Amino acid sequence: MSIKDVIKSSVYESLGGGTNLSVMNILLLIVLACLVGVYIFTVYKLSSKSAFYSKDLNVAIAGMPLIVAAIMIAMQSNLLVSLGMVGALSIVRFRNAVKNPLDLLYLFWSISAGIIVGVGLYVLAFVLCIVMTILLLVLDMVPNAKAPDLLVLRAEADKVDYAQVEGILKEMCKYHKEKSRCIKGGEAELIIEIKTAKKEELFEKITGIACMTQVNCISHDGESRI
Repeated sequence: MSIKDVIKSSVYESLGGGTNLSVMNILLLIVLACLVGVYIFTVYKLSSKSAFYSKDLNVAIAGMPLIVAAIMIAMQSNLLVSLGMVGALSIVRFRNAVKNPLDLLYLFWSISAGIIVGVGLYVLAFVLCIVMTILLLVLDMVPNAKAPDLLVLRAEADKVDYAQVEGILKEMCKYHKEKSRCIKGGEAELIIEIKTAKKEELFEKITGIACMTQVNCISHDGESRI
């Protein structure tokens, strides 16, 4: 046998060589991946807002560590399988829209946990789960200020007293800021951001203005940064 044949044989064996993981080790990694998936499933179910919670997405997040761990175990078997896996996964495209940006965090957490468990670093996977849970709990306890309401006023343009409206807003609101003023067809429209704990009293005083034709207050679920 020539040196060329020896080199060809060694390269072939390195490309197609088997994994050094035993059956027990593989089963252990699969079980650990299942436990991590169930843990993430529970955390997502308890922490997700009811308006955005999706059981189908949660089941997908729970099953992802198991699938990713199995792929990582298979990729450790030989180089040819690894290249085949990369080629097969590179053509996969997902078009499903994510309703809540926080879902992306759980998706990446699930995928990362599967990769970590698949390469045998299961201690790191459990540390990641604990740290992520603590981080989510701490950040969830940080209070968010409610975004300002929008006060929409419509009045007769030639009779409205802007100074009177401004005086009422200063008296009844902790914060107010005019966002828009429009006059069309003899009617004036004001859009004002307000923060007040005396909304009912504010309505009574605003509607008491003789020229006022319509008063609307619009609230939304947005959150203020400060």
